[in-house]
Amino acid sequence: MSKVHPFLWFDTQAEEAANLYVSIFPNSKVTKVVRNTAAAPGPTNGVLTVEFELDGTKVIALNGGPHFKFTEAFSFTIDCETQAEVDRYWDALLAGGGQPSQCGWLKDRFGLSWQVVPAALPKLLGDPDRAKANRVMAAMMKMVKLDIAAMEAAAAEPVAG
Repeated sequence: MSKVHPFLWFDTQAEEAANLYVSIFPNSKVTKVVRNTAAAPGPTNGVLTVEFELDGTKVIALNGGPHFKFTEAFSFTIDCETQAEVDRYWDALLAGGGQPSQCGWLKDRFGLSWQVVPAALPKLLGDPDRAKANRVMAAMMKMVKLDIAAMEAAAAEPVAG
């Protein structure tokens, strides 16, 4: 396992968030819950941190109080092979009060940002035919949840002439 991993600051929902995330992603589990001591600022025996793995990536979540909030400056990216996979992650992360954004981004109910990205997107955007890649980019910029078929259709559009 890598020595570098995300550390997420929650108000009081670290355990709830960890349980949600491990329920969504395969090969995921909660590995450790550390409880507050009497000297901690939170309630004695309340959850201080939760360590968990998301598909093999170690993550630590802290119940640190309301001092800091998530922003779009940090997000997790989910690489998806199929539209069904995009749809499944998208719906699961929006459940319970998440908010869709644009271009495959969303915030879950805890305010954490995610990018749900089909593998087709970087392939299409990296096409050596820059006109084709430009059409894909233009189509993607109008999307909320990414749609593989619509991006492929934009790539296949005949050039006007």
